[in-house]
Amino acid sequence: MGGSRARAAAIYGLAVLGGAGTMVVELAAVRLLAPWFGTSAGVWTNVIAVVLLGLALGYLAGARLAARSGTFERLALALGLAGFFGAFLPLGVRILAPLFLPEEVALDEAADLVLWGSLAVSLLLFLPPSFLLGMVSPLATQALQETQGGTAGRAGGLTLGFSTFGSLAGVFGTSHFLLPVFGLRTTFLVAGVALAGAGLVAGLLGRGRGRWIAATALLGTQSALLVDSEPTRALRPHRVEIARVESPYQFLRVVEDRSVQPALRYLQVNEGFDSFQSVWQPAPGLLPAGFYYNDFVLPMWWERKPGEWKVLVLGLGAGTVLRVLDGARPADTTLSCTGIEIDPWVIALGREHMGLESDERTVLCGGLDARVALRGRIGAFDQIVLDCYANQIEMPPHLATVEFFRALRARLRIGGWLAANLGGFGFDDPVVEALAATVTTAFDGSVFLLRVPQSRNFVLFARNAADLPLDEGGRLRTVEGLVRDLLGPRELPGSFRVVTPDPARPILTDDRVPLESLQLASIREGRERLLRGGARP
Repeated sequence: MGGSRARAAAIYGLAVLGGAGTMVVELAAVRLLAPWFGTSAGVWTNVIAVVLLGLALGYLAGARLAARSGTFERLALALGLAGFFGAFLPLGVRILAPLFLPEEVALDEAADLVLWGSLAVSLLLFLPPSFLLGMVSPLATQALQETQGGTAGRAGGLTLGFSTFGSLAGVFGTSHFLLPVFGLRTTFLVAGVALAGAGLVAGLLGRGRGRWIAATALLGTQSALLVDSEPTRALRPHRVEIARVESPYQFLRVVEDRSVQPALRYLQVNEGFDSFQSVWQPAPGLLPAGFYYNDFVLPMWWERKPGEWKVLVLGLGAGTVLRVLDGARPADTTLSCTGIEIDPWVIALGREHMGLESDERTVLCGGLDARVALRGRIGAFDQIVLDCYANQIEMPPHLATVEFFRALRARLRIGGWLAANLGGFGFDDPVVEALAATVTTAFDGSVFLLRVPQSRNFVLFARNAADLPLDEGGRLRTVEGLVRDLLGPRELPGSFRVVTPDPARPILTDDRVPLESLQLASIREGRERLLRGGARP
């Protein structure tokens, strides 16, 4: 009886490890693909669908194999091979992903490649271990029934229960411990060794060749230690990587471009399309032409409000907005800033490598979602800067709805300003049009869009119950001082547009926010404009 209980306890442990391994593969898989394909809902959908397909096929195969003799040997084989495949996933993605999304691919070509490329890589890499892990539950159920007897329902319920407990441990352990502490490569290696070790235990519980097969798989997972499988993209000439880190959210690195003087530093998030999240130069103030951060300075100069200017930055990054505002503010204005950034590691890199500083007038909040921050006790602001993006083109859908912009407006004083960074290829770009229409509804008034020279960015400006800075002719009001030259190029036709409220225009809401389809349409239309010889004004 004691031996039977020990064997049953061992089977429960195998079920726990199988469930935990499944969640490690599913949760960490998207992070593994992120440096190439990003972390959009489309990528998540592909990964989850492939894992579910693998599990379903594994359940069916396991059910069929469970009807044959040699249950423990097959269980050892499934666990051992799942561990082997899992340990080598980082190497596999480094080999396969560049085949489906080559270096220096044009952004307008990347949309379809991201969707179908991530699906292809997911099928090739994640289907085999998911299939093998799906076999574990029916085989463990059969092994438990052979060990303890009783009904199939009892054995299946116990196995599923312990497997689900393992899945819970895998969810929390992966997100809150393995990834932030050890990074992707070690996370998959630990999972692989644990699964192969579980296969060895299953082999020892049975007879025949199972123990030798599992032992070979366990030794095979160790060889992953000898392989440099850390995913990375090549750097352009004259660029040097000075820091990198795996945060709980994403892969981050700081790159210095020494082809220009003074050198510029970029914070890259998941390295998608050679994009960057923040930029640094040695001196605070305006950046070279083409950086949209410069336009965030304009409200201070349009209003020329002496004294304190309170700014809330949603999507702080490594602090580029704060350094630009502080270095380019009017002489009679003092800056008071609150910065919200969902990833604390981004703030840490900003402090260490990109000149991000805090004092009694600067409050930095890491680990907080922008929409959650608006519900806190943060006071009223003269200006709110919205700059929340990932992988260059991915704007969080819940930060693009009329409900969000109304909550944002409630945090502005009367006459306060919203300045939002939008990505698009023209004023009639699907994303730009949808967001502009949504903001006009939330603010009950007109907004205007500034095209940023030498980029595919627009900056949207809106005011809370106050007039826009337009003269009697409908042109942008000029400013004096340091930022005067910012408006010079905007005197050309097609450089800015006023968007008035129109009830006929569809808006984005919490109930319906098809932002990803709009972003996909934006990229495709951008490609068509390029083929026609330029974007329409």
